[in-house]
Amino acid sequence: MVIETYGAEETFALGEKMGKEAKPGEVYCLNGDLGTGKTVFTQGFASGLGIKGPVNSPTFTILQQYEDGRLPLYHFDVYRIGDVEEMEEIGYEDCFYGEGVSLIEWSGLIEEILPDRVIDIVIEKDVEKGFDYRKITVEGKA
Repeated sequence: MVIETYGAEETFALGEKMGKEAKPGEVYCLNGDLGTGKTVFTQGFASGLGIKGPVNSPTFTILQQYEDGRLPLYHFDVYRIGDVEEMEEIGYEDCFYGEGVSLIEWSGLIEEILPDRVIDIVIEKDVEKGFDYRKITVEGKA
């Protein structure tokens, strides 16, 4: 499925819709260049889960956990990960295979430990279609 958005509000709304539909144990792999709107999408996703507090990219901590929604959200940003063993140190398996939802930014860096079934989301810019235009491709969602 390909969705086109023309502003941060629309990207947020798509994330929110997907957060409302999220089920326990799902793993969302969120990829795109820097500045494409991954954090905006994630903030919408968290809102869809009913999470009220601020949601920021956990670039320097690798994992932020949010427990106040209808499902726990495990938000990973593995951009700065040096080795997959760092994921083991933070207990990724409990997140990926637990009762919450995992959302992983830059998931291509840890492909070897991802579950067989994931929902892939790729956000791309196309400045020819406008500064705020985003093409969002979602694969693996039933």
